[in-house]
Amino acid sequence: MIEKIVKIFKIPDLRKRLLFVFGVFAIFRVMANIPMPGVDAEKMTEFFEGFEVFQLANLFTGGSLDQFSIVMLGLGPYITAVIIIQLLTLVWPKLEKLQKEEGDAGRQKINQYGRMLTVPFAFMQTYGMLTLFQSQAVIPPLSLMETITSMMVVAAGTVFLMWLGELVTEKGIGNGVSLLIFAGIIATVPISVARMIMDVGLSPENLQAYLLFFILSLFIIAAVVHVNEARRNIPVSYARQVKGRKVYGGASTYLPLNLNPAGVIPIIFAMSIVIIPSMIAGFFVDAGGRIGSLAITVSSFFESAVVQGSLIFVMVCLFTYFYTAVTFDPKNVSQNLQKMGGFVPGIRPGKPTANYIYYILNRVLLLGALFLATVAVLPLVVGGGVETLLGIRDTGIETFSFLIGGASLLIIVSVVLETMRQINAQLQMREYETI
Repeated sequence: MIEKIVKIFKIPDLRKRLLFVFGVFAIFRVMANIPMPGVDAEKMTEFFEGFEVFQLANLFTGGSLDQFSIVMLGLGPYITAVIIIQLLTLVWPKLEKLQKEEGDAGRQKINQYGRMLTVPFAFMQTYGMLTLFQSQAVIPPLSLMETITSMMVVAAGTVFLMWLGELVTEKGIGNGVSLLIFAGIIATVPISVARMIMDVGLSPENLQAYLLFFILSLFIIAAVVHVNEARRNIPVSYARQVKGRKVYGGASTYLPLNLNPAGVIPIIFAMSIVIIPSMIAGFFVDAGGRIGSLAITVSSFFESAVVQGSLIFVMVCLFTYFYTAVTFDPKNVSQNLQKMGGFVPGIRPGKPTANYIYYILNRVLLLGALFLATVAVLPLVVGGGVETLLGIRDTGIETFSFLIGGASLLIIVSVVLETMRQINAQLQMREYETI
Protein backbone atom coordinates (compact mmCIF):
# COMPACT_ATOMS: atom_id res chain seq x y z
CA MET A 1 0.00 0.00 0.00
CA ILE A 2 2.83 2.40 0.91
CA GLU A 3 4.57 1.56 -2.38
CA LYS A 4 1.41 2.47 -4.32
CA ILE A 5 1.13 5.79 -2.52
CA VAL A 6 4.78 6.56 -3.35
CA LYS A 7 4.16 5.61 -7.01
CA ILE A 8 1.10 7.86 -7.16
CA PHE A 9 3.04 10.91 -6.03
CA LYS A 10 5.94 10.08 -8.36
CA ILE A 11 3.67 10.27 -11.42
CA PRO A 12 3.00 13.97 -12.19
CA ASP A 13 -0.43 13.43 -13.74
CA LEU A 14 -1.76 11.34 -10.85
CA ARG A 15 -0.23 13.70 -8.31
CA LYS A 16 -2.01 16.67 -9.93
CA ARG A 17 -5.31 14.75 -9.95
CA LEU A 18 -5.09 13.87 -6.26
CA LEU A 19 -4.02 17.37 -5.24
CA PHE A 20 -6.94 18.75 -7.25
CA VAL A 21 -9.36 16.45 -5.37
CA PHE A 22 -7.91 17.51 -2.01
CA GLY A 23 -8.19 21.15 -3.05
CA VAL A 24 -11.88 20.69 -3.87
CA PHE A 25 -12.38 19.02 -0.48
CA ALA A 26 -10.77 22.04 1.21
CA ILE A 27 -13.08 24.45 -0.66
CA PHE A 28 -16.08 22.35 0.33
CA ARG A 29 -15.12 22.38 4.01
CA VAL A 30 -14.50 26.14 3.99
CA MET A 31 -17.94 26.76 2.48
CA ALA A 32 -19.55 24.36 4.98
CA ASN A 33 -18.27 26.55 7.82
CA ILE A 34 -19.50 29.90 6.46
CA PRO A 35 -22.82 30.42 8.31
CA MET A 36 -25.81 32.47 7.27
CA PRO A 37 -26.47 35.41 9.65
CA GLY A 38 -28.85 35.44 12.61
CA VAL A 39 -28.64 31.82 13.84
CA ASP A 40 -29.22 30.90 17.49
CA ALA A 41 -26.64 28.11 18.01
CA GLU A 42 -28.26 26.70 21.19
CA LYS A 43 -31.73 26.48 19.63
CA MET A 44 -30.22 24.95 16.48
CA THR A 45 -28.60 22.22 18.60
CA GLU A 46 -31.86 21.54 20.44
CA PHE A 47 -33.74 21.39 17.13
CA PHE A 48 -31.43 18.77 15.61
CA GLU A 49 -31.48 16.69 18.79
CA GLY A 50 -35.27 16.50 18.52
CA PHE A 51 -35.55 15.49 14.85
CA GLU A 52 -33.63 12.42 13.68
CA VAL A 53 -34.46 12.96 10.02
CA PHE A 54 -32.44 16.17 10.08
CA GLN A 55 -29.59 14.40 11.88
CA LEU A 56 -29.45 12.03 8.89
CA ALA A 57 -29.50 14.94 6.45
CA ASN A 58 -26.85 16.74 8.49
CA LEU A 59 -24.59 13.67 8.25
CA PHE A 60 -24.66 13.75 4.44
CA THR A 61 -23.93 17.48 4.34
CA GLY A 62 -20.87 17.13 6.58
CA GLY A 63 -22.37 19.18 9.42
CA SER A 64 -23.18 22.16 7.20
CA LEU A 65 -26.93 21.91 7.85
CA ASP A 66 -26.81 22.32 11.64
CA GLN A 67 -24.44 25.27 11.13
CA PHE A 68 -26.93 26.86 8.70
CA SER A 69 -24.07 27.42 6.25
CA ILE A 70 -24.30 28.71 2.68
CA VAL A 71 -24.14 25.08 1.46
CA MET A 72 -26.46 23.72 4.14
CA LEU A 73 -28.34 21.49 1.66
CA GLY A 74 -25.14 19.94 0.34
CA LEU A 75 -25.81 17.81 -2.74
CA GLY A 76 -29.23 16.72 -1.45
CA PRO A 77 -31.30 18.47 -4.17
CA TYR A 78 -29.06 17.03 -6.90
CA ILE A 79 -29.35 13.50 -5.52
CA THR A 80 -33.12 13.88 -5.24
CA ALA A 81 -33.33 15.14 -8.83
CA VAL A 82 -31.24 12.25 -10.16
CA ILE A 83 -33.34 9.65 -8.31
CA ILE A 84 -36.59 11.19 -9.60
CA ILE A 85 -35.24 11.22 -13.17
CA GLN A 86 -34.33 7.53 -12.80
CA LEU A 87 -37.83 6.72 -11.57
CA LEU A 88 -39.39 8.73 -14.42
CA THR A 89 -37.55 6.57 -16.97
CA LEU A 90 -39.85 3.75 -15.88
CA VAL A 91 -43.05 5.61 -16.83
CA TRP A 92 -41.93 8.16 -19.44
CA PRO A 93 -41.22 6.50 -22.82
CA LYS A 94 -39.03 9.36 -24.07
CA LEU A 95 -36.67 9.13 -21.07
CA GLU A 96 -36.67 5.33 -21.30
CA LYS A 97 -35.61 5.57 -24.95
CA LEU A 98 -32.83 8.03 -24.06
CA GLN A 99 -31.48 5.71 -21.40
CA LYS A 100 -31.71 2.39 -23.24
CA GLU A 101 -31.28 3.19 -26.92
CA GLU A 102 -29.15 6.32 -27.36
CA GLY A 103 -26.05 5.25 -25.44
CA ASP A 104 -23.73 7.87 -23.93
CA ALA A 105 -25.46 10.76 -25.69
CA GLY A 106 -28.80 9.76 -24.12
CA ARG A 107 -27.27 9.37 -20.68
CA GLN A 108 -25.66 12.80 -20.96
CA LYS A 109 -29.05 14.31 -21.77
CA ILE A 110 -30.59 12.57 -18.75
CA ASN A 111 -27.77 13.90 -16.56
CA GLN A 112 -28.44 17.39 -17.93
CA TYR A 113 -32.12 17.05 -17.02
CA GLY A 114 -31.02 16.12 -13.49
CA ARG A 115 -28.86 19.24 -13.26
CA MET A 116 -31.71 21.44 -14.47
CA LEU A 117 -34.14 19.88 -11.99
CA THR A 118 -31.67 20.50 -9.15
CA VAL A 119 -32.24 24.27 -9.21
CA PRO A 120 -36.02 24.30 -8.48
CA PHE A 121 -35.53 21.54 -5.90
CA ALA A 122 -32.85 23.62 -4.17
CA PHE A 123 -35.18 26.64 -4.03
CA MET A 124 -38.09 24.58 -2.68
CA GLN A 125 -36.00 22.81 -0.04
CA THR A 126 -34.36 26.07 1.04
CA TYR A 127 -37.74 27.75 1.43
CA GLY A 128 -39.03 24.79 3.45
CA MET A 129 -35.98 24.83 5.74
CA LEU A 130 -36.20 28.61 6.26
CA THR A 131 -39.90 28.35 7.13
CA LEU A 132 -39.25 25.48 9.53
CA PHE A 133 -36.35 27.22 11.27
CA GLN A 134 -38.39 30.40 11.68
CA SER A 135 -41.33 28.47 13.17
CA GLN A 136 -38.95 26.88 15.69
CA ALA A 137 -37.38 30.31 16.51
CA VAL A 138 -33.96 29.06 15.40
CA ILE A 139 -33.60 32.08 13.12
CA PRO A 140 -35.39 35.45 13.39
CA PRO A 141 -38.36 36.25 11.10
CA LEU A 142 -37.18 37.19 7.61
CA SER A 143 -38.62 39.78 5.27
CA LEU A 144 -39.56 38.84 1.72
CA MET A 145 -36.31 40.25 0.32
CA GLU A 146 -34.22 38.47 2.98
CA THR A 147 -36.01 35.20 2.25
CA ILE A 148 -35.40 35.50 -1.49
CA THR A 149 -31.76 36.43 -0.92
CA SER A 150 -31.22 33.45 1.43
CA MET A 151 -32.88 31.10 -1.06
CA MET A 152 -30.65 32.34 -3.87
CA VAL A 153 -27.48 32.03 -1.76
CA VAL A 154 -28.20 28.47 -0.60
CA ALA A 155 -29.37 27.34 -4.06
CA ALA A 156 -26.22 28.85 -5.57
CA GLY A 157 -24.17 26.93 -3.00
CA THR A 158 -25.81 23.66 -4.05
CA VAL A 159 -25.21 24.39 -7.74
CA PHE A 160 -21.60 25.30 -6.97
CA LEU A 161 -21.06 21.96 -5.17
CA MET A 162 -22.65 20.17 -8.12
CA TRP A 163 -20.20 21.95 -10.43
CA LEU A 164 -17.28 21.00 -8.19
CA GLY A 165 -18.43 17.39 -8.31
CA GLU A 166 -18.50 17.48 -12.11
CA LEU A 167 -14.99 18.98 -12.15
CA VAL A 168 -13.68 16.21 -9.90
CA THR A 169 -15.24 13.60 -12.18
CA GLU A 170 -13.63 15.22 -15.22
CA LYS A 171 -10.19 16.14 -13.85
CA GLY A 172 -9.81 14.02 -10.73
CA ILE A 173 -10.15 10.35 -9.86
CA GLY A 174 -13.52 8.70 -9.42
CA ASN A 175 -17.04 10.09 -9.23
CA GLY A 176 -16.94 13.65 -7.94
CA VAL A 177 -20.42 13.70 -6.38
CA SER A 178 -19.73 10.48 -4.46
CA LEU A 179 -16.38 11.83 -3.27
CA LEU A 180 -17.98 15.05 -1.97
CA ILE A 181 -20.63 13.05 -0.08
CA PHE A 182 -17.81 10.88 1.30
CA ALA A 183 -15.91 14.00 2.39
CA GLY A 184 -19.03 15.30 4.13
CA ILE A 185 -19.50 12.06 6.09
CA ILE A 186 -15.91 11.75 7.32
CA ALA A 187 -15.62 15.48 8.07
CA THR A 188 -16.89 14.87 11.59
CA VAL A 189 -14.21 12.25 12.36
CA PRO A 190 -11.65 14.67 13.94
CA ILE A 191 -14.32 16.14 16.22
CA SER A 192 -15.52 12.64 17.16
CA VAL A 193 -11.95 11.51 17.95
CA ALA A 194 -11.40 14.58 20.13
CA ARG A 195 -14.64 13.89 21.96
CA MET A 196 -13.63 10.25 22.46
CA ILE A 197 -10.29 11.28 23.98
CA MET A 198 -12.06 13.67 26.33
CA ASP A 199 -14.62 11.03 27.32
CA VAL A 200 -11.92 8.45 28.05
CA GLY A 201 -9.90 11.03 30.00
CA LEU A 202 -12.89 12.03 32.12
CA SER A 203 -14.29 8.48 32.45
CA PRO A 204 -11.61 5.77 32.01
CA GLU A 205 -14.26 3.04 32.25
CA ASN A 206 -15.55 4.18 28.83
CA LEU A 207 -12.34 2.87 27.22
CA GLN A 208 -13.69 -0.68 27.37
CA ALA A 209 -16.85 0.36 25.53
CA TYR A 210 -14.85 2.09 22.81
CA LEU A 211 -12.54 -0.91 22.33
CA LEU A 212 -15.44 -3.34 22.03
CA PHE A 213 -17.23 -0.95 19.70
CA PHE A 214 -14.27 -0.60 17.31
CA ILE A 215 -13.65 -4.37 17.28
CA LEU A 216 -17.26 -4.89 16.21
CA SER A 217 -16.86 -2.13 13.64
CA LEU A 218 -13.93 -3.93 11.99
CA PHE A 219 -15.97 -7.13 11.58
CA ILE A 220 -18.98 -5.20 10.23
CA ILE A 221 -16.87 -3.23 7.74
CA ALA A 222 -15.22 -6.45 6.53
CA ALA A 223 -18.65 -8.03 6.01
CA VAL A 224 -19.93 -4.98 4.12
CA VAL A 225 -16.88 -5.00 1.83
CA HIS A 226 -17.33 -8.73 1.17
CA VAL A 227 -21.03 -8.38 0.31
CA ASN A 228 -20.48 -5.20 -1.71
CA GLU A 229 -17.99 -7.07 -3.92
CA ALA A 230 -20.04 -10.30 -4.13
CA ARG A 231 -21.27 -11.34 -7.57
CA ARG A 232 -23.44 -14.13 -8.98
CA ASN A 233 -21.99 -14.89 -12.40
CA ILE A 234 -24.32 -16.26 -15.08
CA PRO A 235 -22.31 -18.01 -17.85
CA VAL A 236 -22.80 -16.53 -21.34
CA SER A 237 -21.53 -17.94 -24.65
CA TYR A 238 -21.44 -16.28 -28.06
CA ALA A 239 -22.24 -18.07 -31.29
CA ARG A 240 -19.34 -18.58 -33.69
CA GLN A 241 -19.74 -16.81 -37.02
CA VAL A 242 -17.59 -17.21 -40.14
CA LYS A 243 -17.27 -14.15 -42.36
CA GLY A 244 -14.93 -14.74 -45.27
CA ARG A 245 -11.70 -16.11 -43.84
CA LYS A 246 -12.29 -14.72 -40.34
CA VAL A 247 -14.11 -16.35 -37.43
CA TYR A 248 -16.02 -14.14 -35.02
CA GLY A 249 -17.53 -15.03 -31.64
CA GLY A 250 -17.25 -18.40 -30.00
CA ALA A 251 -16.04 -16.86 -26.74
CA SER A 252 -17.42 -17.58 -23.28
CA THR A 253 -17.91 -14.97 -20.59
CA TYR A 254 -20.38 -14.28 -17.80
CA LEU A 255 -23.09 -11.85 -16.79
CA PRO A 256 -22.38 -10.56 -13.24
CA LEU A 257 -25.31 -9.90 -10.89
CA ASN A 258 -24.43 -7.89 -7.79
CA LEU A 259 -25.58 -9.23 -4.45
CA ASN A 260 -26.57 -5.64 -3.63
CA PRO A 261 -27.58 -4.03 -6.94
CA ALA A 262 -29.64 -1.25 -5.31
CA GLY A 263 -26.73 0.26 -3.38
CA VAL A 264 -27.56 2.73 -0.63
CA ILE A 265 -30.83 4.08 -2.08
CA PRO A 266 -33.23 1.69 -0.20
CA ILE A 267 -31.78 2.73 3.18
CA ILE A 268 -32.20 6.44 2.38
CA PHE A 269 -35.79 5.91 1.22
CA ALA A 270 -36.73 3.73 4.21
CA MET A 271 -35.20 5.99 6.87
CA SER A 272 -36.76 9.09 5.35
CA ILE A 273 -40.26 7.56 5.30
CA VAL A 274 -40.06 5.94 8.75
CA ILE A 275 -38.95 9.17 10.46
CA ILE A 276 -41.57 11.39 8.76
CA PRO A 277 -44.48 10.51 11.18
CA SER A 278 -42.48 11.40 14.30
CA MET A 279 -41.18 14.55 12.60
CA ILE A 280 -44.73 15.72 11.76
CA ALA A 281 -45.97 14.80 15.24
CA GLY A 282 -43.13 16.81 16.77
CA PHE A 283 -44.58 20.01 15.32
CA PHE A 284 -47.85 19.50 17.30
CA VAL A 285 -46.49 18.25 20.63
CA ASP A 286 -46.97 21.67 22.24
CA ALA A 287 -50.43 22.22 20.70
CA GLY A 288 -52.30 20.92 23.77
CA GLY A 289 -55.67 19.16 23.86
CA ARG A 290 -56.41 16.02 21.88
CA ILE A 291 -54.06 17.03 19.07
CA GLY A 292 -51.18 17.48 21.48
CA SER A 293 -51.81 14.17 23.28
CA LEU A 294 -52.15 12.34 19.95
CA ALA A 295 -48.92 13.91 18.73
CA ILE A 296 -47.11 12.83 21.91
CA THR A 297 -48.42 9.26 21.50
CA VAL A 298 -47.41 9.05 17.85
CA SER A 299 -44.01 10.60 18.53
CA SER A 300 -43.21 8.24 21.41
CA PHE A 301 -44.39 5.21 19.39
CA PHE A 302 -42.26 5.93 16.32
CA GLU A 303 -39.24 6.99 18.38
CA SER A 304 -39.09 3.54 20.00
CA ALA A 305 -35.91 1.74 18.90
CA VAL A 306 -37.82 -1.52 18.44
CA VAL A 307 -40.51 0.08 16.25
CA GLN A 308 -37.98 2.06 14.21
CA GLY A 309 -35.73 -0.95 13.73
CA SER A 310 -38.61 -3.23 12.67
CA LEU A 311 -40.08 -0.72 10.22
CA ILE A 312 -36.68 0.15 8.71
CA PHE A 313 -35.81 -3.54 8.30
CA VAL A 314 -39.06 -4.34 6.44
CA MET A 315 -39.04 -1.21 4.29
CA VAL A 316 -35.39 -1.61 3.26
CA CYS A 317 -36.20 -5.11 1.99
CA LEU A 318 -39.22 -3.82 0.05
CA PHE A 319 -37.38 -0.83 -1.43
CA THR A 320 -34.46 -3.05 -2.46
CA TYR A 321 -36.79 -5.12 -4.65
CA PHE A 322 -38.59 -2.01 -5.93
CA TYR A 323 -35.49 -0.01 -6.86
CA THR A 324 -33.85 -3.03 -8.51
CA ALA A 325 -37.00 -3.54 -10.60
CA VAL A 326 -36.74 0.10 -11.71
CA THR A 327 -33.05 0.06 -12.62
CA PHE A 328 -32.51 -3.51 -13.86
CA ASP A 329 -34.68 -5.09 -16.57
CA PRO A 330 -33.98 -8.81 -17.30
CA LYS A 331 -36.02 -8.57 -20.51
CA ASN A 332 -33.80 -5.78 -21.85
CA VAL A 333 -30.65 -7.72 -20.89
CA SER A 334 -31.98 -10.79 -22.69
CA GLN A 335 -32.73 -8.78 -25.83
CA ASN A 336 -29.24 -7.25 -25.85
CA LEU A 337 -27.65 -10.67 -25.49
CA GLN A 338 -29.73 -12.02 -28.37
CA LYS A 339 -28.80 -9.08 -30.62
CA MET A 340 -25.10 -9.71 -29.98
CA GLY A 341 -25.41 -13.46 -30.59
CA GLY A 342 -25.02 -14.37 -26.93
CA PHE A 343 -26.93 -17.02 -25.01
CA VAL A 344 -26.95 -18.75 -21.64
CA PRO A 345 -25.91 -22.40 -22.11
CA GLY A 346 -28.92 -24.69 -21.76
CA ILE A 347 -31.43 -21.79 -21.94
CA ARG A 348 -33.20 -20.73 -25.11
CA PRO A 349 -32.75 -17.05 -26.19
CA GLY A 350 -35.53 -14.53 -25.72
CA LYS A 351 -38.20 -14.88 -23.04
CA PRO A 352 -36.75 -18.10 -21.46
CA THR A 353 -33.44 -16.29 -20.91
CA ALA A 354 -35.25 -13.29 -19.35
CA ASN A 355 -37.18 -15.63 -17.03
CA TYR A 356 -33.96 -17.40 -16.04
CA ILE A 357 -32.19 -14.10 -15.23
CA TYR A 358 -35.27 -12.98 -13.27
CA TYR A 359 -35.25 -16.30 -11.36
CA ILE A 360 -31.57 -15.93 -10.41
CA LEU A 361 -31.96 -12.23 -9.60
CA ASN A 362 -34.82 -12.80 -7.15
CA ARG A 363 -32.83 -15.34 -5.15
CA VAL A 364 -29.67 -13.26 -5.12
CA LEU A 365 -31.70 -10.17 -4.21
CA LEU A 366 -33.21 -11.91 -1.17
CA LEU A 367 -29.76 -12.29 0.41
CA GLY A 368 -28.79 -8.75 -0.59
CA ALA A 369 -32.01 -7.23 0.80
CA LEU A 370 -31.69 -9.06 4.13
CA PHE A 371 -28.06 -8.00 4.50
CA LEU A 372 -28.85 -4.40 3.53
CA ALA A 373 -31.71 -4.28 6.06
CA THR A 374 -29.42 -5.69 8.75
CA VAL A 375 -26.80 -3.04 8.02
CA ALA A 376 -29.50 -0.36 8.19
CA VAL A 377 -30.61 -1.29 11.72
CA LEU A 378 -27.12 -1.98 13.14
CA PRO A 379 -26.61 1.61 14.41
CA LEU A 380 -29.77 1.19 16.53
CA VAL A 381 -28.55 -2.13 17.93
CA VAL A 382 -24.79 -1.98 18.36
CA GLY A 383 -24.38 1.38 20.11
CA GLY A 384 -27.01 0.68 22.76
CA GLY A 385 -25.97 -2.97 22.96
CA VAL A 386 -22.36 -2.16 23.81
CA GLU A 387 -23.38 0.28 26.53
CA THR A 388 -25.97 -2.13 27.97
CA LEU A 389 -23.57 -5.08 27.88
CA LEU A 390 -20.95 -3.18 29.85
CA GLY A 391 -23.46 -1.44 32.11
CA ILE A 392 -22.20 2.00 31.07
CA ARG A 393 -24.35 4.91 29.98
CA ASP A 394 -23.56 8.02 27.93
CA THR A 395 -20.28 6.75 26.47
CA GLY A 396 -20.69 8.89 23.38
CA ILE A 397 -19.91 6.07 20.96
CA GLU A 398 -22.94 7.08 18.90
CA THR A 399 -20.71 9.74 17.35
CA PHE A 400 -19.00 6.88 15.47
CA SER A 401 -22.26 5.26 14.32
CA PHE A 402 -21.20 5.65 10.68
CA LEU A 403 -18.67 2.84 11.32
CA ILE A 404 -21.27 0.20 12.15
CA GLY A 405 -23.95 0.53 9.52
CA GLY A 406 -26.51 2.61 7.71
CA ALA A 407 -26.24 4.56 4.48
CA SER A 408 -23.02 6.29 5.57
CA LEU A 409 -21.03 3.05 5.92
CA LEU A 410 -22.19 1.78 2.52
CA ILE A 411 -21.24 5.10 0.90
CA ILE A 412 -17.80 5.09 2.55
CA VAL A 413 -17.10 1.48 1.51
CA SER A 414 -18.31 1.89 -2.08
CA VAL A 415 -16.44 5.18 -2.61
CA VAL A 416 -13.18 3.85 -1.17
CA LEU A 417 -13.35 0.65 -3.25
CA GLU A 418 -14.20 2.53 -6.45
CA THR A 419 -11.41 5.06 -5.86
CA MET A 420 -8.92 2.24 -5.27
CA ARG A 421 -10.00 0.62 -8.55
CA GLN A 422 -9.53 3.91 -10.39
CA ILE A 423 -6.04 4.41 -8.92
CA ASN A 424 -5.00 0.80 -9.66
CA ALA A 425 -6.25 1.17 -13.24
CA GLN A 426 -4.25 4.38 -13.69
CA LEU A 427 -1.10 2.74 -12.25
CA GLN A 428 -1.48 -0.37 -14.41
CA MET A 429 -2.02 1.72 -17.53
CA ARG A 430 1.17 3.67 -16.91
CA GLU A 431 3.16 0.54 -16.05
CA TYR A 432 1.96 -0.98 -19.32
CA GLU A 433 3.04 2.10 -21.27
CA THR A 434 6.59 1.90 -19.84
CA ILE A 435 7.07 -1.74 -20.91
